[in-house]
Amino acid sequence: MSISDLYSSGKHKRDVGHFANIVKLALADDVVTDGEQKLLDRLARRLKISEEEMKEIFKNPDKYPMNPPVNYDDRIERLFNLAKMIFADDEAVGEEAAVLRKVATGLGFPLDNVEKVTDEAIHLIMNDNDLEDFNKAIKYVNRI
Repeated sequence: MSISDLYSSGKHKRDVGHFANIVKLALADDVVTDGEQKLLDRLARRLKISEEEMKEIFKNPDKYPMNPPVNYDDRIERLFNLAKMIFADDEAVGEEAAVLRKVATGLGFPLDNVEKVTDEAIHLIMNDNDLEDFNKAIKYVNRI
């Protein structure tokens, strides 16, 4: 096995963990809407998650560990994807926000600031900000 195989395998595991977190948000209200499914399908393609992997993840998303990226910008992008899932069905429920806070903590956002970061993330997605603006705003709110 080459070094590049190891890297891509590790990257794929991180992507599977990230996808499982997105599935947790989609399932937080026990219903996966058409909008959520569209977003999941698009993210699965982008993350190279196979149909079989998707089925397994849906069966038990808690089985997959969260492997947060080391790069801060990549963590913010993951938060962006997660926050988008909350609004894929055009509504946010309290359970989804609670799951987002837990996942944001796992992504490495400071515990004492995670509520502020996730509230801002939700606000930014509600206002249809793109990733670039989202990144700038989260960095501003999460000044450490």
